Amino acid sequence: MIAILVAGTASGVGKTTAALAIMAGLRDRGLSVQPFKCGPDFLDTGHHSAICQRPARNLDTWMLTHEANREVFAHATADADVAIIEGMMGLFDGVAGEGEAGSSAEIAKLLNVPIVLVLDASKSARSVAAIVKGFETFDPELRFAGLVLNGVNSNDHNRLLESAICSTSTIPLLGRIPTTEALAIPERHLGLRTAEEETAIDVRRAAFAEIAQRYLDLDRLMQLRHEPAGWQTYQHTRPTLQPHVRYGIARDCAFSFYYEDNLDLLRQYGAELVPFSPLADSHLPSNLDGLYLGGGYPELYAKQLSANHTMLAEVCAFAASGKPVYAECGGMLYLGQSVLLADGRKVPLAGVLPLEFEMTDHLVHFGYVEATFTRDCLLGPSGTAVRGHSFHYSKISESPSLPTVYQLRYSLSGRTEPEGFSVNNVLASYVHLHFGGNPSLAKNLVQRAAAAKPAAEVSR
Repeated sequence: MIAILVAGTASGVGKTTAALAIMAGLRDRGLSVQPFKCGPDFLDTGHHSAICQRPARNLDTWMLTHEANREVFAHATADADVAIIEGMMGLFDGVAGEGEAGSSAEIAKLLNVPIVLVLDASKSARSVAAIVKGFETFDPELRFAGLVLNGVNSNDHNRLLESAICSTSTIPLLGRIPTTEALAIPERHLGLRTAEEETAIDVRRAAFAEIAQRYLDLDRLMQLRHEPAGWQTYQHTRPTLQPHVRYGIARDCAFSFYYEDNLDLLRQYGAELVPFSPLADSHLPSNLDGLYLGGGYPELYAKQLSANHTMLAEVCAFAASGKPVYAECGGMLYLGQSVLLADGRKVPLAGVLPLEFEMTDHLVHFGYVEATFTRDCLLGPSGTAVRGHSFHYSKISESPSLPTVYQLRYSLSGRTEPEGFSVNNVLASYVHLHFGGNPSLAKNLVQRAAAAKPAAEVSR
């Protein structure tokens, strides 16, 4: 299998563009390409999935153990020809300044994959060679497969850069990516626009493939065979149970932030996942036993969500029925009383939880979070420790004294606070949890849905 990790010297240098171009170019050659993203990002994985036509997976050494990361990688690539892993931030950036923990470099060594390093060379000449030399020698345990220079629009500029790099580095130059509007993905407050909002994915896929074929040495990349780093191919030890509960999964332009492995674990423990759109559907799917409302951009569609009165009424009725409802970030906002938008409009929402939300012009919380359950809840018993990630531009402006079941600790600030709002069968939080760090979370969600089924249904 061909496997590489596409890393950047920093955030914003074009590694997503390079990764998507390589994915599209190799897929255009008839190969089955399995995409991955280092870190907790949902937006890049959505675009990966759209380009590769396979669900992208997250690899993360802070939220998941090394063994869990290897299992995710082996399981997802079992039927793939190529594995392309997009790094996060700069290659060596992780959770602390003094070590590699949580970095793309750690994942490259964990999986023994070579690195394609992306640099923004749009405003540089010989100085690029100094950056390359520093990255090449910083950690001698890493293997570099090549360099991609982003923002290089002329052959003359490219030749200048190539001569500078080749005089000081042994890393081969794989090519360049010129600046072109066809590859630009619009951004907003949380990052890239979601793939669900893309209206011409086939056109964009073709544009990425054309850039790769014209400007990148794909033949050299196709020689990069993956050799496991002393570990056997991991197999899931948990048998997949026959579906015995139906979970509604909110999926549309407003709700799209899910870790694919969370959904896989729910399926393995016996959940049939039934997608629905709080935006476009008038009714919930029939015979649901639970609801999972993920994150996304509900604030951008608040007016449409609020106007879908029958859906809001059915979500309220479902919550009142005693069946489990689990919501993360945007899903929690949707369950609230209202949201105050940036333009001053106050928009009513589901009203399942007595929470008022307000959009801000800055990130309220950003970074990794560890949660310890202070009481029994939908996801598990008191004392359970889980890990996740938080990033949101909204805040709770008004709330009564709601019971909480999480004690959170934010890794960047060290701040602690109670969170995780639990009312009867509803659990909602700003934190996106990765169930792969503790698969019992998915098991408990399925079991709670099964326990809420009518006795006559369970006996059939």
